[in-house]
Amino acid sequence: MKFKLYKADGTESGVKELKNFPILAEGKGIDALRQCLLAIRSNKRQGNASTKTRDEVSGSGKKIYRQKGLGTGRAGDKRAIQRRGGGIAFGPKPRCYSQKINNKMRKLALTRALIDQANDGSVSLIEDWSVQTCKTKAFHSILSTIDSKSKSFLIIGKDFDANLSLAARNIPKVRLSKALNVSPSDLVGADQVVCSLEGMDELISKLVPVVIEKS
Repeated sequence: MKFKLYKADGTESGVKELKNFPILAEGKGIDALRQCLLAIRSNKRQGNASTKTRDEVSGSGKKIYRQKGLGTGRAGDKRAIQRRGGGIAFGPKPRCYSQKINNKMRKLALTRALIDQANDGSVSLIEDWSVQTCKTKAFHSILSTIDSKSKSFLIIGKDFDANLSLAARNIPKVRLSKALNVSPSDLVGADQVVCSLEGMDELISKLVPVVIEKS
């Protein structure tokens, strides 16, 4: 697999071929990616929505009026579910929405997401992530030189120094992630993925044991 290679200042440096880039059969890992994305989103839910049943709302349990003789329907207490201010039937209660994804499925999903982004031409390589100053302008100029049209970036590296972290934190829709911490949702949600050479090597080594089908 060949990728565009950029220098540390964002200028184009040619093409870099990665012979150890993972390969998957067509269609493999799509279901794993879908399930992993659903699990990630479910795990972010607080699950604190809560309603009160008729036993929990305040109010008297006395019968509103007598059973017969008034020409109205039969009624119980004012906490009944059909009355204004009454309880809620089958309403939400606090619960946990978390889902468990095993490591093999997570790695397969991550591999599928990385391959799809690479096939779309949305993955680029940079020699090293470094800026001389912690100013946002310095880092923004690098991204603008690499791609001025993309709205969201995923920046992957083996590690980031303090200057780069400070320079990137004020730019909207730019996410920094170490190679070992990249998730499938990070890759899917980015218009452009820019990875350092060391970061890509570490990311591939993370995926290799699971996945790779030799062509």
